[in-house]
Amino acid sequence: MKPLSEEDARQWGRGSTAHGTINRMHPKALLDACAELVRLTLKFDHPADAIVSRFFRDHRGFGPRERATMAETVYTVLRKKLLFDHFAPSGSGPKERRLAILGFYGPADFLRSALTEQEINWLVQCEKIKVADLMERHRHNLPEWLVAPLKDQLGDEFWPLVESFNKGAGLDLRVNTFKAKRADVQKGLAVLGIKAVPTPFSPWGLRIAGKPALNKMEAFTRGDFEVQDEGSQLLAMLLDAKRGEMVVDFCAGAGGKTLAIGAGMRSTGRLYAFDTSAGRLDSFKSRLARSGLSNVHPAAIAHERDERVKRLSGKIDRVLVDAPCTGMGTLRRNPDLKWRQTQQAVDEMTAKQTAILQSAARLVKSGGRLVYATCSVLPQENEAIALAFSVTNPDFAVLDAGEVLAGLKVEAAATLCSGGDSGQRYLRLWPHRHQTDGFFAAVWQKS
Repeated sequence: MKPLSEEDARQWGRGSTAHGTINRMHPKALLDACAELVRLTLKFDHPADAIVSRFFRDHRGFGPRERATMAETVYTVLRKKLLFDHFAPSGSGPKERRLAILGFYGPADFLRSALTEQEINWLVQCEKIKVADLMERHRHNLPEWLVAPLKDQLGDEFWPLVESFNKGAGLDLRVNTFKAKRADVQKGLAVLGIKAVPTPFSPWGLRIAGKPALNKMEAFTRGDFEVQDEGSQLLAMLLDAKRGEMVVDFCAGAGGKTLAIGAGMRSTGRLYAFDTSAGRLDSFKSRLARSGLSNVHPAAIAHERDERVKRLSGKIDRVLVDAPCTGMGTLRRNPDLKWRQTQQAVDEMTAKQTAILQSAARLVKSGGRLVYATCSVLPQENEAIALAFSVTNPDFAVLDAGEVLAGLKVEAAATLCSGGDSGQRYLRLWPHRHQTDGFFAAVWQKS
């Protein structure tokens, strides 16, 4: 039985012999572990990354190569779930094992050594099927509620987006310009054998291949860089916070954008990091300590109308609302989200986003800037929210995001935007166009 070709490997989402993971475990034991992890993940009762992390904590005997194989197998199953669900009924044994076989990330000969003769014959028959000849649902591997809004926006670009979602994401770094220079960090990575290239749009970013253990590097521990998608860096740029200003990151989460904003402020002024999750803010503390910033003030709030928020009403120069969203722009890294979200969840999310944006707007002083952002590609969470806010808040004038970015010397800023008479009204990032996660942002200035 010959190994899969490179073309076959790409179709099936598996690594070939050249690129796959060579494991020390017995093939049957590793496949059994992959099947168990697939079973747990497909319950969809927790995010996939949390389930994978917990599984590895509970089973510490796996080495790094085994963990990589198992994680990539799970994520391949999540990305190609409808295709694999189509093939699985013709096989035998537990469904999670069949799915793990179809999505196995590693050399084909290694996998086959773990299979019965019946399973090998079934896999060969599956591999003979041309995916391009199947129904659309088996090719795009998206829930039907998500297909229509994407096709409506993209037309012929729908399939390139699907391809980008199924490839997985690269790894971007944001250089902490308060402590280091991009060229110096790039050279330091090169010394360690890691090739890093400047991101095309963000002046703070570096893009690297593979998944090296960055958290063990001296440059990381001293706070010279953080892992952050280039699109997320551009959101922080849009806020354009200045030295000495009063600034609020209204939904700070794990604090990635907060740190980028604080570095741009050169650790001056006052930067509040608000979030309703004290746990997320607690996990932010180690990152904040590494960053060297002294102007950041994390604060847990009960809700968007919290007393802490009311006390700052009309006093803030710039407010970023990186709102809770469905995350449909992050399917390259979080493919489980498309199976865990529903149209009803989208409707509920838009009500929450509207309320959060309206409350955050009360913080902005006259002449101040407000930025609303999501990591979603759904117009209901993006343009619809921004347009409704503009209608009900005439004292907030829309600024063209493209013009703001061009003023910050961002290369080809107009190509990152869409909407409005100028075609540059909103930041609109797409994975297949910009090699970032899917992001949206709208910018206003209060009169």
